[in-house]
Amino acid sequence: MMRIVVLLFLAVLFTGFVVTAILAGTSGEWVWWILVVLTGLLVLLGIRDLSQKKHAILRNFPIVGHARYLFEFIRPEIQQYFIERNTDGRPFSRDTRSLIYARAKGADSHKAFGTELNVNEVGHEYLLHSAAPVAPSTSQHRVRVGSSQCSKPYEISLMNISSMSFGSLSANAVLAMNKGAATGEFVHETGEGGLTKYHLEYGADLFWEIGSGYFGCRTPEGRFNPETFAAKASHENVKGITIKLSQGAKPGLGGVLPAAKVTEEISAARDVPMGVDCISPASHAEFSTPRELMHFVAKLRELSGGKPVGIKFCVGSRTDVMALCKGMLETGILVDFITIDGAEGGTGAAPLEYEDHVGAPLTEGLMLVHNTLVGAGLRDEIRLAAAGKVANGSDIIKRLIQGADFTFSARSMMMATGCIQAQQCHTNHCPVGVATQNKRLMRALDVEDKGHRVYNYHRLTVTECAQIIASMGLTSPEQLNTRMLRRRVNLQSTRSYASLFQWLRPGELLEDIPSSWKEDWDEADADHFGEHAPLDYAAPRSVDITPSTVHEPEDAVSAPRIEPRESAKVRPVHADVTRPEGKPGADS
Repeated sequence: MMRIVVLLFLAVLFTGFVVTAILAGTSGEWVWWILVVLTGLLVLLGIRDLSQKKHAILRNFPIVGHARYLFEFIRPEIQQYFIERNTDGRPFSRDTRSLIYARAKGADSHKAFGTELNVNEVGHEYLLHSAAPVAPSTSQHRVRVGSSQCSKPYEISLMNISSMSFGSLSANAVLAMNKGAATGEFVHETGEGGLTKYHLEYGADLFWEIGSGYFGCRTPEGRFNPETFAAKASHENVKGITIKLSQGAKPGLGGVLPAAKVTEEISAARDVPMGVDCISPASHAEFSTPRELMHFVAKLRELSGGKPVGIKFCVGSRTDVMALCKGMLETGILVDFITIDGAEGGTGAAPLEYEDHVGAPLTEGLMLVHNTLVGAGLRDEIRLAAAGKVANGSDIIKRLIQGADFTFSARSMMMATGCIQAQQCHTNHCPVGVATQNKRLMRALDVEDKGHRVYNYHRLTVTECAQIIASMGLTSPEQLNTRMLRRRVNLQSTRSYASLFQWLRPGELLEDIPSSWKEDWDEADADHFGEHAPLDYAAPRSVDITPSTVHEPEDAVSAPRIEPRESAKVRPVHADVTRPEGKPGADS
């Protein structure tokens, strides 16, 4: 019925075109000629829609079907600006974004009329204040990073800039963050894209991240280059080294910088060719076991002159975490810090399945690693960092209670730099110039102004953190404990983290292993990652799954990274569409 109505509409439109043409020819009025042109264009569009074979909705509903694509195009903006409430926006709510923007502008942000959260909702968490608050600290709380095997420990802020590479970010965004970090005396982590001139411009303290691509310290074959690494790691601004094993947005996958974003500068900084996608493999080529990883840690610490060396990963298997601890115990080599990236992290674009369903959330991952280090007798030597949606002072305190010593933040720092959560980071079309290599777009980002904003946001957030700690009656983050954070578990009651979760005693895994930990601890092996032991029960299937051969289509094409809105023709993709970043490193 609707199709008949649309066809009648086209018929009326065509009739109108004929009538206006006759009127234009007889009267000579220019207004009629405008109507002739408009109705003629609509008639041509309708004929095109009816004859094309690419979009079924346009073929069935010519002209009016275009409204569907218009609404789909503007849907994100409509959702963000008109529909979402202050508390339910994703990934960051409007309230959180507003707080970041206000603090970045130097405003001591307040909100009137009380909370909009449902504090009686199951899962709601809150901190315990004291009836006798103390005066807040006027200086930054700092944490010493460096085990007994580290000769150059570093005092780090409670909140720092998390890993974001030049290439993923624009040069101006990196410069602004570096300026803010230098002014505020907190760490700017480089991301795995290499140590670039933009990271060194303003003299901020840096943690240099080394990923599986070894960008900036690689051989032409893509292997680790110790000589290049040693030369760069000796720079006075480099205060620590992070070995990235995985990240929260896509644990188990490497990374891709699309060829369109690989400029001459990026090519030089990463030691990669132009014109092709820049790939980070899913795993490292220099090690494949916890034992080998520890030896690589020792190698980097020696090459860097004794600076702190840590590892970063999103928690997957509990056995993996225990295997890392056994690797340290059996080799006698310690990492200086571990950064836990929660599955809710998201500066890297990733397949939706990975973003939504792979990896442990930060709370579970952080407490697991903290607990395991305590049980293995290693916690006193190793500092823990939390990364994943840390945006305000209460976020920092919650993570400290859950086991962290300090935090990293990525997306909130992007927002302080001007990000509007457009979620276009992987397209090279970031509208505010933060996550793009488009010079026209990035020129809008003023380094001087945004650098001040990054500093302001950090300064006001860590100050608010110190104020909350004082309101809890404490003078230092070291006095925080698991009784001070409570979670509503049902409509009638709340429980503290101390009673809600099992917390191991120092060395308990080495002496009297709890029954709930014993199976995983026994399986954990310094010479293996993963849950490699056979399982005699709870197997998901009892039949063999055999691989099948898929024939290559004749006109197959590569799968594009970004969904084309108006492709000329949809073709079948190659039979093998395995992502290159999903493959392990060389010789793994």
